[in-house]
Amino acid sequence: MSRVQLALRVSDLESSIAFYTALFGTEPAKRRPGYANFAIAEPPLKLVLLEGEAERATVMDHLGVEVSSTDEVVAAKDRFVESDLATFEETDTECCYALQDKVWVHGPGAEPWEVYVVKGDADALGSSASA
Repeated sequence: MSRVQLALRVSDLESSIAFYTALFGTEPAKRRPGYANFAIAEPPLKLVLLEGEAERATVMDHLGVEVSSTDEVVAAKDRFVESDLATFEETDTECCYALQDKVWVHGPGAEPWEVYVVKGDADALGSSASA
Protein backbone atom coordinates (compact mmCIF):
# COMPACT_ATOMS: atom_id res chain seq x y z
CA MET A 1 0.00 0.00 0.00
CA SER A 2 1.21 3.51 -0.70
CA ARG A 3 -0.20 6.85 0.38
CA VAL A 4 0.58 10.51 -0.17
CA GLN A 5 2.29 12.38 2.64
CA LEU A 6 1.74 16.05 3.46
CA ALA A 7 4.09 17.55 6.05
CA LEU A 8 3.01 20.88 7.52
CA ARG A 9 4.98 23.22 9.76
CA VAL A 10 2.45 24.59 12.29
CA SER A 11 2.72 27.31 14.94
CA ASP A 12 0.36 25.67 17.46
CA LEU A 13 0.86 21.92 17.49
CA GLU A 14 -1.85 21.14 20.06
CA SER A 15 -4.53 23.15 18.23
CA SER A 16 -3.48 21.59 14.94
CA ILE A 17 -3.72 18.08 16.41
CA ALA A 18 -7.21 18.85 17.72
CA PHE A 19 -8.29 20.27 14.33
CA TYR A 20 -6.98 17.36 12.25
CA THR A 21 -8.36 14.81 14.73
CA ALA A 22 -11.81 16.35 14.20
CA LEU A 23 -11.34 16.75 10.43
CA PHE A 24 -10.32 13.15 9.78
CA GLY A 25 -12.03 11.48 12.75
CA THR A 26 -8.88 9.78 13.99
CA GLU A 27 -6.22 10.33 16.64
CA PRO A 28 -2.53 10.76 15.74
CA ALA A 29 -0.69 7.51 15.03
CA LYS A 30 2.48 8.93 16.61
CA ARG A 31 3.13 11.86 18.97
CA ARG A 32 6.49 13.11 20.15
CA PRO A 33 7.74 16.51 21.36
CA GLY A 34 7.14 18.99 18.54
CA TYR A 35 5.79 16.28 16.23
CA ALA A 36 2.65 14.31 15.38
CA ASN A 37 1.56 12.19 12.46
CA PHE A 38 -1.76 10.82 11.33
CA ALA A 39 -2.03 7.60 9.33
CA ILE A 40 -5.38 8.22 7.65
CA ALA A 41 -7.01 5.28 5.91
CA GLU A 42 -9.57 7.21 3.87
CA PRO A 43 -8.43 9.13 1.98
CA PRO A 44 -5.05 7.36 2.16
CA LEU A 45 -2.89 10.10 3.64
CA LYS A 46 0.06 10.44 5.99
CA LEU A 47 -0.34 13.87 7.58
CA VAL A 48 2.77 15.05 9.44
CA LEU A 49 2.69 18.07 11.76
CA LEU A 50 6.01 19.69 12.68
CA GLU A 51 6.12 22.39 15.31
CA GLY A 52 7.18 25.68 13.76
CA GLU A 53 7.56 29.21 15.06
CA ALA A 54 4.83 30.71 17.25
CA GLU A 55 2.50 33.16 15.50
CA ARG A 56 3.64 32.04 12.03
CA ALA A 57 1.12 30.83 9.49
CA THR A 58 1.13 27.14 8.63
CA VAL A 59 3.36 26.32 5.66
CA MET A 60 4.09 23.22 3.66
CA ASP A 61 7.34 21.61 4.77
CA HIS A 62 7.50 18.84 2.17
CA LEU A 63 5.46 16.26 0.28
CA GLY A 64 5.98 12.55 0.02
CA VAL A 65 4.83 9.12 -0.97
CA GLU A 66 5.05 6.42 1.68
CA VAL A 67 5.64 2.97 0.18
CA SER A 68 5.87 -0.45 1.76
CA SER A 69 9.40 -1.56 0.79
CA THR A 70 12.93 -0.40 0.03
CA ASP A 71 12.52 -2.05 -3.40
CA GLU A 72 9.76 0.46 -4.16
CA VAL A 73 12.05 3.33 -3.10
CA VAL A 74 14.76 2.01 -5.44
CA ALA A 75 12.23 1.64 -8.28
CA ALA A 76 11.14 5.27 -7.77
CA LYS A 77 14.77 6.42 -7.80
CA ASP A 78 15.39 4.52 -11.04
CA ARG A 79 12.28 6.10 -12.59
CA PHE A 80 13.46 9.59 -11.53
CA VAL A 81 16.96 9.01 -12.95
CA GLU A 82 15.47 7.76 -16.24
CA SER A 83 13.46 11.00 -16.36
CA ASP A 84 16.62 13.07 -15.81
CA LEU A 85 15.52 14.29 -12.36
CA ALA A 86 18.21 15.09 -9.83
CA THR A 87 17.89 12.76 -6.84
CA PHE A 88 19.26 12.55 -3.34
CA GLU A 89 19.19 9.20 -1.55
CA GLU A 90 19.16 8.48 2.16
CA THR A 91 19.40 4.98 3.61
CA ASP A 92 18.91 3.98 7.23
CA THR A 93 18.25 7.61 8.12
CA GLU A 94 16.40 8.82 11.21
CA CYS A 95 13.57 11.14 10.27
CA CYS A 96 10.25 11.86 11.96
CA TYR A 97 11.01 9.44 14.79
CA ALA A 98 11.40 6.60 12.29
CA LEU A 99 14.20 4.71 10.55
CA GLN A 100 13.73 5.19 6.80
CA ASP A 101 15.13 4.62 3.36
CA LYS A 102 14.19 7.40 0.94
CA VAL A 103 14.89 9.26 -2.25
CA TRP A 104 14.26 12.99 -2.76
CA VAL A 105 13.41 15.00 -5.86
CA HIS A 106 12.20 18.57 -6.35
CA GLY A 107 9.25 19.62 -8.48
CA PRO A 108 9.36 22.50 -10.95
CA GLY A 109 8.42 24.98 -8.20
CA ALA A 110 11.26 23.69 -5.98
CA GLU A 111 8.79 21.75 -3.83
CA PRO A 112 10.57 18.83 -2.12
CA TRP A 113 9.12 15.34 -2.59
CA GLU A 114 10.31 12.17 -0.92
CA VAL A 115 9.50 8.55 -1.65
CA TYR A 116 10.19 6.61 1.52
CA VAL A 117 9.67 3.43 3.51
CA VAL A 118 9.44 3.30 7.29
CA LYS A 119 11.64 0.46 8.52
CA GLY A 120 11.10 0.96 12.26
CA ASP A 121 10.84 3.46 15.10
CA ALA A 122 13.63 5.83 16.14
CA ASP A 123 14.18 7.85 19.30
CA ALA A 124 15.04 11.11 17.52
CA LEU A 125 13.17 13.46 15.19
CA GLY A 126 16.23 13.47 12.96
CA SER A 127 16.73 15.91 10.15
CA SER A 128 15.13 16.36 6.79
CA ALA A 129 17.10 16.60 3.57
CA SER A 130 14.30 18.75 2.19
CA ALA A 131 15.43 21.75 4.23
